[in-house]
Amino acid sequence: MSNDPRHRLEELMEQSDPQFRTVMSCVFGIETHETRTYLALLEHPGSTIAELASVLDRDRSTVNRSLSTLVERGLAQRDRRLLDGGGYVYQYTAVPLPEAKEALHEALDTWTASVHEVIDDFS
Repeated sequence: MSNDPRHRLEELMEQSDPQFRTVMSCVFGIETHETRTYLALLEHPGSTIAELASVLDRDRSTVNRSLSTLVERGLAQRDRRLLDGGGYVYQYTAVPLPEAKEALHEALDTWTASVHEVIDDFS
């Protein structure tokens, strides 16, 4: 996963019972539509931008930006598939949910440790 996920953990602290999508968005520093794209990609591995745009009912440019962010954050992979008639197309696959959950736990553990350090160092 990315070393700089741009956490928005303060948003989580304001909610007493956040949904998984909210946790994922805040911890990985991604937008709600990017989390939605990740979850759709879990259900449709190996999808192209056009295929995901159809599934999500979003325009291709929005899906492309979401996928770029997910790849940057380490939540998706991009592979190039050669076409029979020449050329290629990119296919995207989400990292497995257990890996994403582990990364969420690690990010929260790191954040918690840093908060404990701040508390301990306060004089």
